[in-house]
Amino acid sequence: MPGLLRGVARTAAIAGTATAVSGRVQRRQAERYAGRDAQIYAEREAAYQQQTAPAPPPQAAPAPPAPAAGDVVSQLERLGALKTQGLLTDAEFEAEKAKILAG
Repeated sequence: MPGLLRGVARTAAIAGTATAVSGRVQRRQAERYAGRDAQIYAEREAAYQQQTAPAPPPQAAPAPPAPAAGDVVSQLERLGALKTQGLLTDAEFEAEKAKILAG
């Protein structure tokens, strides 16, 4: 019987020590990873806030620049040359001239 009691006592002491060590290891790991988990949570929250933030209103495209005076003149000269060569009718010439002058 004394041998049996000694064996039970030894088993209880070993089991108690193992439980204490295991608990200490778990607490230490929880403390170590708590900071990392908080950082991950903060990064995810920031990413979520970025995704749900309203998009800035689209900006209107800038108006095309007005053609330079020399450019208009050269276009009209080319148009006149096409009419002179007989490649454009009077109606086509007037329509294209109106487009150039309006642009």
